[in-house]
Amino acid sequence: MPDKILKKSPNTPVADDTVLFSRIVGILEEARSHVVRTVNSTMVVAYWLIGREIIEEEQKGSERADYGKALIEGLSKRLSERYGRGYSAISLWNMRKFYQKYMDRTPAILSPVGKEAGQSKILSPVGKESAPKQYPTGTESATGFHPNLSWSHYRALMRVENDEARQFYEQEAARNSWNKRQLERQINTLLFERLLKSRDKDGVLQLASEGHVPENPIDIIKDPYALEFLDLPESHRLVESDLETALTNHMQEFLLELGDGFAFVSRQRRLTLDGDHFYADLVFYHVRLKCYVIIDLKTEKLTHGDIGQIQMYVHYFDREVCTQEDNPTIGLILCTDKNDAVVEYVFDNDNERIFASRYKLELPPKEELRRLLLEWRSKNEEDNL
Repeated sequence: MPDKILKKSPNTPVADDTVLFSRIVGILEEARSHVVRTVNSTMVVAYWLIGREIIEEEQKGSERADYGKALIEGLSKRLSERYGRGYSAISLWNMRKFYQKYMDRTPAILSPVGKEAGQSKILSPVGKESAPKQYPTGTESATGFHPNLSWSHYRALMRVENDEARQFYEQEAARNSWNKRQLERQINTLLFERLLKSRDKDGVLQLASEGHVPENPIDIIKDPYALEFLDLPESHRLVESDLETALTNHMQEFLLELGDGFAFVSRQRRLTLDGDHFYADLVFYHVRLKCYVIIDLKTEKLTHGDIGQIQMYVHYFDREVCTQEDNPTIGLILCTDKNDAVVEYVFDNDNERIFASRYKLELPPKEELRRLLLEWRSKNEEDNL
């Protein structure tokens, strides 16, 4: 006799597996992320090793100028026949360059590689055992490369010629979980150089080795700010409300430009004094510095009246909004141009927490931007002297 089919009674409660489902999804997503990170780290190390092998073979090979080119092309053809795409001559040249840029790393891998394969499975460092670890803080993993950064990240980093800048971008990309597009954007807008304007030599080295860790209000300020993602024209017809709307519509990109630690609070925050209403354009809270940051937008050259306005906003927040746990409010005016002498004279006692910075809606060529930054930094150093 066939087994009876058990039918649910209409009154039988149906189990709610929503919470269980969410927990299982969380486990699977974390496992997949771990697999991706592991694969990425393994391939990054593999490409570093391939680059090392190519360099060492070139050093042992012919001194003919075309020997390296012939070696790369021959390897590319044979590797592509065995493994398919991903081993073009250009890719192998990139691996070679990768090793050259990061030859101070000491990644641990299954060794030896390519020599007596299969005889040794000991996890050991590559290169000289006495080689010091010179890579930036946060990359001291078994591979010597940060597990959150993929080969695409390192290909972008290799294009940065300055060693300190390259270390800085590596630090920040890992710390802030930048994807490749975000990393390239920060490199192309010269984030490292813009942050250096208020730093001495020791500050440059600290920025390169530790990344951007704000400790004082000046540490979160850039000059200029790059707002090219708004896709707005450089025009005298631009009004402040249009700029404000564009920034709020592109808040994710704007937060990336502002830097780590900013949290959006409000737009057009009303401040009331004896029945008169005033409106702060954009209000943020900086979670590291534990303070409010008020941003006032100007589409023309800064005036002394604009400075008085941001001072009022800052003092209002200190008295009416901040709690005992909050540090003094920071004010930032974003303008198209400014007279530094006027800014310094009017700010006076507030110059450590009220700032004025230029913004650019269309980035000039890289070399021109770098020249402007050097000019501004040189002028600041002369003023300090």
